[in-house]
Formats: sequence, C-alpha cells, structure tokens
Amino acid sequence: MACWWRLLLGLWAVTPAQAGHERLNVCVKTPPHKGRPGPEAQLHEECLPWQGNACCTANTSWEAHLDVSPLRNFSLSHCGLMTPRCQKHFIQATCLYECSPNLGPWTQPVDRSGPGEHIVAVPLCREDCEQWWTDCRTSSTCKASWQEGWDLSQGRSRCPAGASCRPFPHHFPTAADLCGKVWGHLFKASPERRGSGRCVQKSFDTARGNPNMAVARLFASPAPSWGLSSPLVTASLLLSLHC
Repeated sequence: MACWWRLLLGLWAVTPAQAGHERLNVCVKTPPHKGRPGPEAQLHEECLPWQGNACCTANTSWEAHLDVSPLRNFSLSHCGLMTPRCQKHFIQATCLYECSPNLGPWTQPVDRSGPGEHIVAVPLCREDCEQWWTDCRTSSTCKASWQEGWDLSQGRSRCPAGASCRPFPHHFPTAADLCGKVWGHLFKASPERRGSGRCVQKSFDTARGNPNMAVARLFASPAPSWGLSSPLVTASLLLSLHC
C-alpha cells in the first residue's frame, strides 16, 4: 500500500514542461515581439483585442494585415486572391501570435544554447478551427504546411515546382487538419469550446475581457493532466514494479 501511495504522489508532483507564473503575461523571445507586454493604443484592426496589453507594436500589427507581410515574407495570395473571410482568419492568427502575452505555457526554446523561443501546439477552440475551415473552403493553396518548402527565388513565397493549386479541403480535409498543419505545429485543434476556459481564442470581444488569460493560467499551473515528465513517469513505474 505504501508503494502505491509513493507512486501516486510522484505522478501528482509532475508539472508541465512550461509551468509556473514566469510563463504568464510574457512575450515570446523572438523578433519582432516586444521585450515585455504593455498598452498599444494604435493597433490595427484584427489586432485591436490586444491593445490594452500587447506584445506587438502598432507597426507590427499593420504588417500583419498586408498581403505580402514582411513578418514572414509570405504571400497569402500564392494561389490567387483569398476570399476576405478566409484572409481574416489568417490575419487573426498572426495577430494572436504577434500580440498575445498569454502564449507562455506553449513556448519552447528554439535552441538550448540560444535565447530564441518558438510556440508549439497552442490549443485553438473548436469553433475557431471550424469557422476558419468553413470560410476558407472556396479559397485555394498548393501546400498543406506553410511553414517551409516555398520557392523564394523571386523574393516572395511561390508554390514549389510541381505543386498545383487546389481548394483548401484537398489539403485540409478537416478543420483539425487546417489548425494543426497550416503553420507547422504552432496550433492544434482543441475539442473544447469557447467559454470552456480550456482553449485559446484567436479573437475575442474586448468588452468581455481577454478569455485567454484564464486559459494560460490553467495550462501554466502544475497539473498532471497537461503533460507528464518522462523521467518522473519512468521512475514511478519502476517503483511500482519493485513494490
């Protein structure tokens, strides 16, 4: 019995890879993010929800709305013009990445020896992914992952040789495919709905406050349900075998 208690206590003590209050209200350590979040009164359109506390500048928010944005040297119209409703979702996703101070629990170092960070597997709410997919069904692209593999020989992203433009559902059969693949592993589709407190919204009504603050606190708090440390789990299992 004593062994089982030690096993349970060991598992309960496990914390997420990025846990603790130091991961709250922070900016990603990657340009052009600010060093720390703060008010930005002149944010542009879809980036407005973060004007009270932002990791982006007004200039970054403006660049997020350009068809060929210098933020990624990427063209949304690589397969012709997107519908405005489809384009809006990509701008919102860019604003979330550039402006939100609530992505700390999902940051990881790019290189253990360097200061840079990147974001991995932010759980977007179910409705966000579904509406994104629905609004982009009639737009086209030539790749399932937009993170790399583009022809940049002419200074902007173009489809690589042999890649043909097809409607979004060809490359992203489901809403989960779109959220989880289009920007590499930046986002993932959550089964949770808006208002659950367990998923991130890529846009929100500022009059009701920022719901992503509570979600970040939840994922940053020590809880075995958000992820287990392999060494601790292994040690606990070995302990159980010797009971």
